[in-house]
Amino acid sequence: MALTESNNFPIGTKAPDFTLRNTVNDKMVSLSDAKGKKGTVIMFICNHCPFVIHVNDELVKMANEYQEKGIGFIAISSNEIENYPQDAPKYMKQVAQKLHYSFPYLFDETQEVAKNYDAACTPDFYVFDENLESVYHGQLDNSRPNNGVPLTGKDIRNALDNLLQNKPVLANQKPSVGCGIKWR
Repeated sequence: MALTESNNFPIGTKAPDFTLRNTVNDKMVSLSDAKGKKGTVIMFICNHCPFVIHVNDELVKMANEYQEKGIGFIAISSNEIENYPQDAPKYMKQVAQKLHYSFPYLFDETQEVAKNYDAACTPDFYVFDENLESVYHGQLDNSRPNNGVPLTGKDIRNALDNLLQNKPVLANQKPSVGCGIKWR
C-alpha cells in the first residue's frame, strides 16, 4: 500500500460548492442540500482502498451518532474508473447499501470537486461549521490497517464535539493518510 498524506486545507476556508450525483438513488445532491444545521463532514473515500475499508464501520457509526446532533455527512469518490472499475457508481451503490450508509455517496466524475478541495488521499476528511468554514482537516484517528491501534474516530469526534460545544478549533490536526486519489 502506497501512503499518501492529505494536503493542507487552511482552517477558516469556505467549503467549495458542488452538485454531484448520489450513486444510491441517482439524484443530484448539492452541498447546500446535504449540509448539516450545525456542521458538515465531507469525506473523500472509495470502494477499493484498504484504508477506507478499514474505517468504513466507524464512519457509519459516527455518522449515525452525529447526524442526530445536526451534523451532515457527505461521502465523495473522485477516483477515475477506467483503471479502477471497482470504484464505478454501480459498485459505490452496492457498498453504500451493504454498509448502510446514512449519508449520500457522491460520484465526482470530472474530479473537479476533489481538485477544489485539494483532496489527495482516501480517506480524506474535512469538517466545516454551520457557515461551511473549515474547522478541521485531518485523520479519523491513529488506527491504520494492521497497526493494532483500535479504531475510535477520536480525532474527528473531538473536532465535532468542540464544534458542537462552541470550543476552539483543535490545535493539533494530523494529516489523514491513505491511498492516493486515482487521477486521470
